[in-house]
Amino acid sequence: MGLDNVAVQWPRTGRFYDPVAPAEFVDFAGLAEKLPLHAGPAAALADHVAKTGTVRVTGYTELVDLLFGLNGVLFATDAAAEDEDPVISPDDCAWIAGGLERFVNGHQEFGDEITFETVSTVLRRALEGSRLAEQQLRWLQSRLDALRDDTGNAPQWSYTIAELDVLAKFYRRCANRGFAVYADF
Repeated sequence: MGLDNVAVQWPRTGRFYDPVAPAEFVDFAGLAEKLPLHAGPAAALADHVAKTGTVRVTGYTELVDLLFGLNGVLFATDAAAEDEDPVISPDDCAWIAGGLERFVNGHQEFGDEITFETVSTVLRRALEGSRLAEQQLRWLQSRLDALRDDTGNAPQWSYTIAELDVLAKFYRRCANRGFAVYADF
């Protein structure tokens, strides 16, 4: 099993959210075809979005939570507590897309592969020179340390810029078209 983020109509009508027709994401198939051959995970993600209007986000939750400095971003935990429905609103989809887009842009100089080390570097650079940089950098270091295992080894993340770009495009599409995202377990 795992966590899927499913594009749904916003607002809810009746008891349930109506899924968005996959046709709203059909152009993601073209995106998959344009990706380089080595971008297999990104192409598979784009193809899955094109066919289902859904993103399997289980593998991204730890990274996204670190990027946003929160827990449960893709689980829609705040919404679940408020509304009893684990839904990410269109406004929150725009926020997620924007954060992912900024990270992708900030990571460009480090190459195509996203690792724990490159994420750490990009986040540190983003915080340096900010108003409370020292405090925020200590907070970031504690988050990074918490992700390490008992022997101090970093998570073995292996993402590509193209993969996170496809993920950002999914949330941007939802935001731009007024769709919400239902966290389906």
